Amino acid sequence: MSDGTLFVVAAPSGAGKSTLVNALLEREPQISLSVSHTTRPPRVGEQYGRHYFFVERPDFEREIAEGIFLEHAEVHGNLYGTSRTVVEGKLTAGGDVLLEIDWQGARQVRKGKPDCVSVFILPPSRPELERRLRGRGSDAPEVIERRLFNSREEIAHAHEFDYIIVNDRFEDALADLQAIVRAVRLRSAWACKRHEALIEELLAP
Repeated sequence: MSDGTLFVVAAPSGAGKSTLVNALLEREPQISLSVSHTTRPPRVGEQYGRHYFFVERPDFEREIAEGIFLEHAEVHGNLYGTSRTVVEGKLTAGGDVLLEIDWQGARQVRKGKPDCVSVFILPPSRPELERRLRGRGSDAPEVIERRLFNSREEIAHAHEFDYIIVNDRFEDALADLQAIVRAVRLRSAWACKRHEALIEELLAP
């Protein structure tokens, strides 16, 4: 089978990245979400292996030393990482994979896999970003302030990505994200691999 496409989506906390990604996966079920490892404690409703693989910091640091991560970064005081073996296995089998990570991890992925497709999600305004963060009701005030402070540095790296989407109206942002996925699949390099049998049949005398 042909190699799949690796999609990377990043955003500051509160931009609506996870909601957009989940909606995209419902519309594009052939894309699989890579579940990250993290030292962050689970939030209410989060399940091990579905939302994250929750691990202790010493275990995570050992896994970094063992080189099991395609990318890893420390974000808001917690470690996050993506399993190299899982992602590369899915891609080699021809599956499309989506990584929902931060800009630091995205930079590492682009360096190791320059053919990945990267997307950065922006909020429509700073007041709206703050409203969304406070509206979650799951983070302490000091955590929200730290996320707002860190968002400036995160947004400063938006220009490093292939595409930028402003998540103002959710349906418009979702349509933009899906359009990127579909456009990538129409690129000749990917299309020729995916439709190799059809092309050979059409070229047959």
